[in-house]
Amino acid sequence: MKKKRMIRGAVRGKETSPKIASLMVVYMLSKALGISPLEVYKMPVSLVTDLLMVHSAVEEIKSEEMDKITKKAENAKYGR
Repeated sequence: MKKKRMIRGAVRGKETSPKIASLMVVYMLSKALGISPLEVYKMPVSLVTDLLMVHSAVEEIKSEEMDKITKKAENAKYGR
């Protein structure tokens, strides 16, 4: 249970151990790229870092666009 709590805390942005942080990086990148976690382990660290930065930028832009759409919908709903 302790490990699960540590992972949940890390997902929420709390400080965590290098082992949990590494596990999260592998999970996020394998999900984002649709590849096996074993493939991520085979990648050079520099490639993993670069791909995570690209993924982060894409997710930020998606979030910004969703915020714009939400605001536009709210404005239309309330006649602003």
